[in-house]
Amino acid sequence: MNNMDITSFTYSEATLSETASLDTSRSRAWIEISLDALRHNVRYLQSLLPTRCALMPVVKANAYGHGAGLIAGELNALGIRSFCVACVSEGVELRRRHIAGEILVLGYTHPDQFPLLDQYALTQTVVDHAHALALSAYACSASRHALRPNHSPLPVHIAVDTGMHRLGEPAEHAAQIREILSLPGLQVTGMYSHLAAAGGTDAASRNFTKNQIDIFYQLAAQLKNCPDEYVAPHVRLHLQASYGILRYPLPDVDCARPGIALYGLLSNAADTRACAGKLRPVLSLRARVAAIHQLSAGESAGYDMAYTAARPTTIATVTIGYADGLPRSLSEDGTAVLLHGRRAPIIGRICMDQLLVDVTAIPGIHPGQIATLIGQDGQESISAADLADACGTITNELLSCLGPRLERLAL
Repeated sequence: MNNMDITSFTYSEATLSETASLDTSRSRAWIEISLDALRHNVRYLQSLLPTRCALMPVVKANAYGHGAGLIAGELNALGIRSFCVACVSEGVELRRRHIAGEILVLGYTHPDQFPLLDQYALTQTVVDHAHALALSAYACSASRHALRPNHSPLPVHIAVDTGMHRLGEPAEHAAQIREILSLPGLQVTGMYSHLAAAGGTDAASRNFTKNQIDIFYQLAAQLKNCPDEYVAPHVRLHLQASYGILRYPLPDVDCARPGIALYGLLSNAADTRACAGKLRPVLSLRARVAAIHQLSAGESAGYDMAYTAARPTTIATVTIGYADGLPRSLSEDGTAVLLHGRRAPIIGRICMDQLLVDVTAIPGIHPGQIATLIGQDGQESISAADLADACGTITNELLSCLGPRLERLAL
């Protein structure tokens, strides 16, 4: 894949069709992906942005557990040609799945991995001035010229720290940022920052976010007033992630980076409910009933005898556990799965590969039936955001932890 031209990539229909044809009739646990919901969310998010502003979806962490190749492939089919990943290995995986367009690596890349940026036509984030110098040195090196004989510059975006203090050259270091813009061997195609508190609704969060936006725009204006050799006309600005798109409309941005909102959710249940009807959840999580057991009053079940039946109880074993990414902290906190459109409370300790539920009040349960952990069953539904709230985390973490042994099925 040396000297790769990203415009030559086309999305492989085989990737999606193979996924779509998975037979779950014998599967123990799997994820269903609604492509209709994904398309709806893309249209809705685009409607909130200026016409010239392009979506740059965040498909890191296996597209928040949804399946990066599957999601990015469908987005390619919708005409989207810019993506964000966390690290080089995620970008390489997308290229191997024939994803076309710009793939921006948001995180730090070690100099030993710089050749992969060329080999797989990836765009690297400059995380600070020192990183820029290392990238420039590689871009001008004899070894790089041997890999890319046409001496084309290495595309990069500059990360600017406007207050999050995570990655990025501090916005007040305008001189260093100007130097990055003019470093040999680099082609700066974008500049961005990240809004640290856009999800908050309190006055402090709003003021902090507005201050970040002001700092970013002030820097951009300052750079535009520099001599022409410093600022190329194709440097694109992007600042908004999911909450930024929804709560802080900006007229002068070229791209926006939706993450969790792309998948039809926000980070907590209250915010997700507030967007009901506007965003549609893309993912459902299902597993099988493996066995049914009858407990007498006083009998225990599961590890550490954590559950003891207070009355004659029918329990079902469901074939999913914490090794699939289901938080073990869901044990004994009142959460449930759906069976026959009704809630079956989780009991006892969640195991590595199974969990137990109380089905005493649900007649007709037998092995092989489908339990829903996230999604709709009849008139009942369980949101990933509700599940995340129950175990004291955010939706982003819950979904990102869903493991590779769960098959992803496109619907």
